[in-house]
Amino acid sequence: MSDLEQDASAAKLTAAAQLVSETELHPHSAALSEAAQELGQLLMPYRFGLEEMLTKINIIREELSFRPDGSPIEHVSSRLKSIDSLRQKAERLGCEFTPEAIAHQIFDVAGIRIVCSFIEDAYWVLSMLTSQPDVKVIEIKDYIANPKPNGYRSLHAIVQIPVFLSDSIRDVCVELQVRTVAMDFWASVEHKIYYKFREQIPLQLGGELADAATVAHELDQRMSDLRESLRGAGAMPPVDDGGRH
Repeated sequence: MSDLEQDASAAKLTAAAQLVSETELHPHSAALSEAAQELGQLLMPYRFGLEEMLTKINIIREELSFRPDGSPIEHVSSRLKSIDSLRQKAERLGCEFTPEAIAHQIFDVAGIRIVCSFIEDAYWVLSMLTSQPDVKVIEIKDYIANPKPNGYRSLHAIVQIPVFLSDSIRDVCVELQVRTVAMDFWASVEHKIYYKFREQIPLQLGGELADAATVAHELDQRMSDLRESLRGAGAMPPVDDGGRH
């Protein structure tokens, strides 16, 4: 695609996004229908990639549910960025609003959050997913071992999987976040507080949140130690979990 064609494509999609988010047209108008179709085609491969990755996770979850101590996965949630959110991120990054530019610069259009019981399980689940032959790891960030300054902990991974369309194969990126129940609770509350104060959390409150993150991590470690003690006492069967315990 030439630079001129890319510019035209970006302008067309940007105009479509603005039309869908800001229009006062009749919901069945031709212009609005065309704009919605353009944007639907933009997001379609990411929706398919999300569904493929969710299938992989659900297979692992169901298979491991037959273990003596059950599945390590507590719950799973997913999301596809809205067109408005995607357009805003593209503007912040200086990214052209074209499928090609988005594919190369924005890696969290599709996202999945996996919540596990224990820290070790988070690593294990991510390892099982990233070791599959059709899953290519683009990036992994270990915020459990190296938490963010505010105390946030989680495993983040950008993975790429093939999506087989009718006449082509699209490599689609999906963001994975894998964390424990305690980490998820802290992150959820922190997110609500963050937006309540319009991203300007008072210094003292920020310190208390960081302290709470430390307490949550200590709880995770304590629960892991408790599980190990139960296994050592024979109250729980040992499980092959990839050597994480």
